[in-house]
Amino acid sequence: MEVKSFLFKTYSILSTNDGQQNIKLNFAKKVFMSEIEVLERTAVQVRRDIIRMVNGVKSGHPGGSLGCADFLTCLFFKIMKHHPAKFQMNPPDEDIFILSNGHISPAYYSVLARCGYFSIKELGTFRKLHSRLQGHPSVAENTPGVRIASGSLGQGLSVAIGAAEAKKLNSDKNLVYVLMGDGELEEGQVWEAAMYASAKKVDNLIAVVDYNGKQIDGPTDKVLSLGNLKAKWQAFDWEVLEMDGHNINELIDTLNLAKSRTNKQKPIVIIMKTEMGMGVDFMMGTHKWHGNAPNDEQTRIALAQLTETLGDY
Repeated sequence: MEVKSFLFKTYSILSTNDGQQNIKLNFAKKVFMSEIEVLERTAVQVRRDIIRMVNGVKSGHPGGSLGCADFLTCLFFKIMKHHPAKFQMNPPDEDIFILSNGHISPAYYSVLARCGYFSIKELGTFRKLHSRLQGHPSVAENTPGVRIASGSLGQGLSVAIGAAEAKKLNSDKNLVYVLMGDGELEEGQVWEAAMYASAKKVDNLIAVVDYNGKQIDGPTDKVLSLGNLKAKWQAFDWEVLEMDGHNINELIDTLNLAKSRTNKQKPIVIIMKTEMGMGVDFMMGTHKWHGNAPNDEQTRIALAQLTETLGDY
């Protein structure tokens, strides 16, 4: 996509929100940023949103959310075909995304809001009473962009397979994406679903594993080693790709490569290497921020490392 068309598309999506965002994005157009720079700056703003959201209620899961900010930004702003202004649970003319590791909801909500599914001001209600933005996404809240409740781990791949098969039955050529955590792969349902998808040639599906090597109880290697993860997926007869989850160029290239390999009789999985807590130095390299919110002083330090780019909510 050309730089001009990308910036126009980004402006069109975000102009559904308040005027302050439009002013910020007009600045982005004025300095004529490259496509990659716009995505990078958007991801930084998503990280600011994450820190502010979890600090605001003193609860949430910042570690994995920060680690997936780049991926979700690229997926929603560049890769997927979707229509934020007219959200449907079963859309006939767009791609579908399923979040399986629902505890990274702060990143998910931020990207949905920044894309225009709902006002960015609503991010300030995260985890509060009567909010649509629950700690784990809930369909009961009728939150635009959310298609499954994902509090219990291990279920997302099964749902994504069902959505992909429904698209085939409806002669819908669009794709289904699903994101899973690496600790989540300890759930047996994941491997039952993996076996089913390859046996039934569900080839309009792209699964992504957030491979950060950490889960709530510690390093995955110590809790329950995943062994040779690539070999495992290959043994289940999946097409396996790998990518750096923090390199915007590589994210785009690998996701586009995955798209080019769909509809060839095999499901596709991408093993995405990320760093839990990415962007905040004291949160990186440890599992301790999987489910702990920073206090006010820690939040101040974290935000100092994350430049405001699109405007805070």
